[in-house]
Amino acid sequence: MNKLKIVADQNMPLVEELFSHLGEVRLLSGREIHRANLKDAEILLVRSVTQVNRSLLEGSAVRFVGSATAGTDHIDLEYLAEHGIQFAYAAGCNAEAVVQYVFSVMCSLTADWQQKNVGIVGCGNVGGRLYRRLRDLNVRCRVYDPFLDRARVPDLCSFAEVLDCDIISVHTPLTSDGPYPTFHLFDKKVLQQIKPSTLLINAGRGAVVDNRALLAILKTGVDLQVALDVWESEPQIDLELMALVSVATPHIAGYSNDGKIRGTSMLFNSLSDHYPLDKRLEGNVRVEVGGELNLLNKDLNQALLSCYNVYEDDQRLRAALKSPEVEVSAAFDNLRKNYPQRREFSHYRVATSLPISKQLATLGFSIA
Repeated sequence: MNKLKIVADQNMPLVEELFSHLGEVRLLSGREIHRANLKDAEILLVRSVTQVNRSLLEGSAVRFVGSATAGTDHIDLEYLAEHGIQFAYAAGCNAEAVVQYVFSVMCSLTADWQQKNVGIVGCGNVGGRLYRRLRDLNVRCRVYDPFLDRARVPDLCSFAEVLDCDIISVHTPLTSDGPYPTFHLFDKKVLQQIKPSTLLINAGRGAVVDNRALLAILKTGVDLQVALDVWESEPQIDLELMALVSVATPHIAGYSNDGKIRGTSMLFNSLSDHYPLDKRLEGNVRVEVGGELNLLNKDLNQALLSCYNVYEDDQRLRAALKSPEVEVSAAFDNLRKNYPQRREFSHYRVATSLPISKQLATLGFSIA
């Protein structure tokens, strides 16, 4: 096979290790991937910050686009299909990391979350996994997903019923057409229906929640806790809104090392469906279990937060944007680019003798 030219987002781990034997790999910041960079590139590997469309690809040699993400709203799928450009993405690669982000938020803001009603909006890779974990922990759930039925999801309910929950976690793709568009699904009218003291978490797509409407409501002093990992107009996020939400993070819910590696390896295997590669990974790249956690005398909340505490990400974002002179977009992207190593629960081993070992096993911990 002739050597290929590959352009890839520099935030994708193991790209050079996996793809360099195929040809030349050029790593760029996702927002700096432009048409000029792709003139003779045949393979393009991106994450969610790169808009892949006619403006980017027209006149290029790209024949394969891979996105190491769970969503595709940054990809013009129609354009790719019309021009015979093969496409693959890593559906579910970071689902576990996002679920663990949600658990960290709940542990931080609603200590008694196991006694609450949790509403899940969107029951796909992430929402479905969150739902199964909560059910296995005997947490009461309600699920809204108009594309599913009760045969698959026993706790399926109406959107209005989800809005009556104590905790609402949003995990829908971003769509603006079809019978159930999600753009501004949580608009002013819907946000006003949420009862006081509710925790609203958005770790899906920023524009599913109308940020201007949310800001207006929070400015009234309403008793509503909000955790936002995704924002409208990111990376140029609204600093006034950031100041009023309980948890603010820079679109890193899915940024575990394990999830990123999983995404890269899934794209490598997808590429083998279109190119005669010399090798194919057996499954995805495996991430080894780490050392044992000393969780004696810790409850479930403390145990989960000792592995991943979302407040550390919150404080990094607020500190980075504290100065009025800071360039918001650059600071936001820099936090994502230089995100510290974060491991999923499966990386940690705990003793079977712990009173909470069964709960930890349900959440994916390795039990010794």
